[in-house]
Amino acid sequence: MNIKMIAVAVGAAALLAGCASVGSDFKAPADVKEQAFRHAAPGTAGEAQLPAQWWTVFGDETLNRLEHQALRDSPTVKAAAQRLFQAEAQLGLARASQLPSVTVSTGVSNSRTSANTSQGIALGHRSIDGNNYSVAAGFSYELDLFGRVRRVVEAADAQALAARHDRDGVLLLLSSQIATTYWQLRGMDAEMAILRGALATRKETEELVNARFNAGLSNELDTSRARIERANAEADLEEVQRQRTTLEHALAVLVGASPSSMQLPAAATSTLPAPPSIPAGLPASLLSHRPDLAASVASLRAANANVGVAEGAFYPSLSLTGNFGYASESLGDIGKGGSRVFSIGPLALSLPLFDGGRNQSNLTAAKARYEEALANHEGRLLTALREVEDALSDVARRTQQGKVQGGSREAASRAYDVARARYERGISSYLDVTDAQRSALAADRAAVQIETQRMLATVGVVRALGGGWQ
Repeated sequence: MNIKMIAVAVGAAALLAGCASVGSDFKAPADVKEQAFRHAAPGTAGEAQLPAQWWTVFGDETLNRLEHQALRDSPTVKAAAQRLFQAEAQLGLARASQLPSVTVSTGVSNSRTSANTSQGIALGHRSIDGNNYSVAAGFSYELDLFGRVRRVVEAADAQALAARHDRDGVLLLLSSQIATTYWQLRGMDAEMAILRGALATRKETEELVNARFNAGLSNELDTSRARIERANAEADLEEVQRQRTTLEHALAVLVGASPSSMQLPAAATSTLPAPPSIPAGLPASLLSHRPDLAASVASLRAANANVGVAEGAFYPSLSLTGNFGYASESLGDIGKGGSRVFSIGPLALSLPLFDGGRNQSNLTAAKARYEEALANHEGRLLTALREVEDALSDVARRTQQGKVQGGSREAASRAYDVARARYERGISSYLDVTDAQRSALAADRAAVQIETQRMLATVGVVRALGGGWQ
């Protein structure tokens, strides 16, 4: 076969490769319908949207600093980035298979043949010895006749895209965990402020009871109750401080710092800021932006491409090799025309005839993996819908619960004022004051806990929607 015939064969194979492709092109699964969530406020979302750094809508500089520190220092983020680099490197390897492989080699050797072999006898019992110098370049190329290599690249590209979405999912999960832990900590700060106020009130009340006892207007039972209530308030304050310290240590680990280095000053206020409002009429189609669902679609695309790769094993493969260089016994003659050596070919065609069912089993397994990926994607979609509905319902119920608790808080505060006034005038016993104090403190702490849960529910909505409503 001369060079012209090889060129014609290569051109025909390239033309055929451009027209054929094993497997079927990927079609993304049907997205959720353009409908509002059940527990979202009615209306239209309008132009409301969250920034990429969604946590900034809370307007808390400490939270912003912690989030940025985590993006820079968290080992979780670093590990996710390295997984993405690995997937992109695998994509580079797959793409390299679409191009010819070219190598360059040089060599020098010294050899001697035997004078007593058939070759040496034919030469009159002479041996051949001497040096050999060579410089050569070779190439090999698999012609992608039926698109098998293109499907390999498509699968690697989809896997790299899935790794990118997985990285985004790690960032979203980490940022939401930091926001959740931070607002839990600020909720503890608010409870501590309430307990400090309650402790001051109980100390004042204890002094009043002791004064009345010394004046003969009260009994020892009242003084004992006053000491008990003060001690209980101190114990509750220590317990909340313990829980706050644990949350502080958790925040340190999340942002990639040593727990001993994390010292956040406690907030002095007994209230939390109002959570950002959630737009009305959020469409369910927003879920397509969730990193886990986007990664699931990319994995589904990779599985579809792998079905094409498995089908390609049934078709012939065509490869071409070649070599060009110079060889000479003398280094001084290495560049002369007479030292030139070259070869083109073989143009090798291989076709599987019998493999014991190996290729068919691979194809069956690839199709089953695609169907499995499709079923998993449908399951993730349903889970995502449930998470959003749960989060929106949580926000609505916590808001309503806060309004009801506000009435209870006002009533408990008023009851304490009345009970203390009656006790000071000698109309009622100190037991009424004690009961009113406990009710007021419980109502105040419950109100702060509900405010904290409202903040956490808002973070949950952001996380369930994949980072916000855009």
